[in-house]
Amino acid sequence: MEWHNVIDAASPELDKLAERYHLHPLHIEDCRQRLENAKIEDGENYIFTVVKCIELIDDSNFDAHDIDLFLGNDFLITVVEPDDKDTRQRIERLQAGNSNPRADQLYYRIIDATIDTYLPVLDHFSEIIDDIEDNAMDAATPRTLSKIFEIKRVLMGLRRILVHTRDVMAHLQRVDSPYIKRDMWPFLRDVYDHIARNLDQVETLRDLLSGCLDVYLSSVANRTNQVMKVLTVLSTIALPALVLSSIYGMNVKGLPGTDAPYGLVVVLGMMVACTLILLWVLRKFDWL
Repeated sequence: MEWHNVIDAASPELDKLAERYHLHPLHIEDCRQRLENAKIEDGENYIFTVVKCIELIDDSNFDAHDIDLFLGNDFLITVVEPDDKDTRQRIERLQAGNSNPRADQLYYRIIDATIDTYLPVLDHFSEIIDDIEDNAMDAATPRTLSKIFEIKRVLMGLRRILVHTRDVMAHLQRVDSPYIKRDMWPFLRDVYDHIARNLDQVETLRDLLSGCLDVYLSSVANRTNQVMKVLTVLSTIALPALVLSSIYGMNVKGLPGTDAPYGLVVVLGMMVACTLILLWVLRKFDWL
């Protein structure tokens, strides 16, 4: 069994391998153009597979790298991106521990190690959503809303990768490939189960994030209601004083007490009395 690991798809080494193993030109083109989704296709004497390796680049975003695999009866060709250091290290460890396994065994190990990179990323975003839930309750700020939509967009990207990767593994189970021996089928089913669980976790995180959005909107609405309640109470308390002052502020003759020496004191007393009565009524009905 021969294993060729190409670090850069633009390398002439890939062209030599394509000529040697009769690799389809469109598959070589796929290697040199980063695909948006995982895929699997049958070649003349091999199967061509693209899987995605994901890694965190900051607290709220991730990057996806292509890993291209050409699996034949007695050969395996892997093509990785030059800036994908994690995948290169995993492949170097597999090469160091290589005890001349079959090509389909190496194929499984590489895919399995790639799928294992998904779970830490999902756990990371699960912790972020926990923090968002707390902030949505305690501090419903525009920053919290921006964070919700940011993580929502990231989860959509993760879901797209997982769905297409699940389709790749489902294809391997449906088709009896001559390049994968029967004893590897249980291992590939296990990889499919891992992807399915990861996809379920993504759906759960999306539901939690939708719940965070509902909590945020409810918190904002409650805070707005509290502000409106305070403003309404203040306006109601000030209403008697405004009515009396507006009446006696008119330039109209004949108002009672306008010529009395203590008319101002009487009017002010009436304002205070009306305000106190109104406060008593509001307190009695638990409106204040």
